[in-house]
Amino acid sequence: MVALAITAAGLCAGHTETSVMGTGSAFAAPIYLKWGEQQRSTTGLAINYQPSGSSIGQLQVLKGLTDFGASDVPMDDSKLKEGDILQFPTVAGGYAIVVNIPGVAHGQLRLTAPVLADIFMGRIASWDDERIVALNPGLGLPKLAISLLYHAGGSGGTYAISRYLSKTSDVWRDRMGIGMTLNWPVGAGVKGSYGAASTVPMTTGGIGYAELSYVLANNLATVQLQNKAGRFVLPNGDTFAAAAQNGDWSVPNYAVDLTDMPGEQSWPIVTATFVLVPRSPAKVATSAAALRFFKWALAHGDGMARSMQFVPLPSKVKADILKTLRN
Repeated sequence: MVALAITAAGLCAGHTETSVMGTGSAFAAPIYLKWGEQQRSTTGLAINYQPSGSSIGQLQVLKGLTDFGASDVPMDDSKLKEGDILQFPTVAGGYAIVVNIPGVAHGQLRLTAPVLADIFMGRIASWDDERIVALNPGLGLPKLAISLLYHAGGSGGTYAISRYLSKTSDVWRDRMGIGMTLNWPVGAGVKGSYGAASTVPMTTGGIGYAELSYVLANNLATVQLQNKAGRFVLPNGDTFAAAAQNGDWSVPNYAVDLTDMPGEQSWPIVTATFVLVPRSPAKVATSAAALRFFKWALAHGDGMARSMQFVPLPSKVKADILKTLRN
């Protein structure tokens, strides 16, 4: 199982450490863990990060309760101004659709966005439904009830999924909409990607969504999705990068939308993850330390990000952010 917290110990390599507190996105936790481990001995920064969910990350930084928040959902411009918050992305990555269907191995099942939307809304209730069978001739899908496992609480994963499905399914857009929390008509809530990765394998007929690091760590069966170009693709670093290359990173506050991007290789459920830091913090020293951590990560962390199936930021975007952080 992927570890989910970076904790401070107090002393390291003969000098006093600075402990930095962060909370929010579970999606970003694996890479923040890796970066924290790698930089600690050279910078003296101990990063204590709690993967509480994107909505908590936004709320805590607005209340001044943490040195930085993390969210897979860009904060509203009005809240950024109201809270005097600096927002910037760190990496991009994707959410995989994972299933537990007897006799169906990793990468075998194909779904389209409208069929996925109807599964998530309970309009398709069995794995042998004719619409799923038509997409998967010869797969031998069982007569088995579908058990949806969605993210409980405010989740960047739910936001990304709902943003994607609102673009590709009129029924979803009208009935469910876009949000970090939704009024799910079926299924059971789990605690983010961690909960999906641990619960889907124990749920026969289960389907859920999780950030890819959790999927790989638990050897879960993922689904091929049909993308905007009509190609069926699997979630991986290459298909995430293909989507990220087609995003408009010039939008204000870097609030890029990477879902349902064009391109034959693009995975359709890709998102950037964002850091939120107060511009006028109550704790000046630790807020400055948080920015030092992310400057180090942006300068030295691309290889680690790629090794975990995350996508480093485009060079120009990274240069712009580093310029802002130096000022």
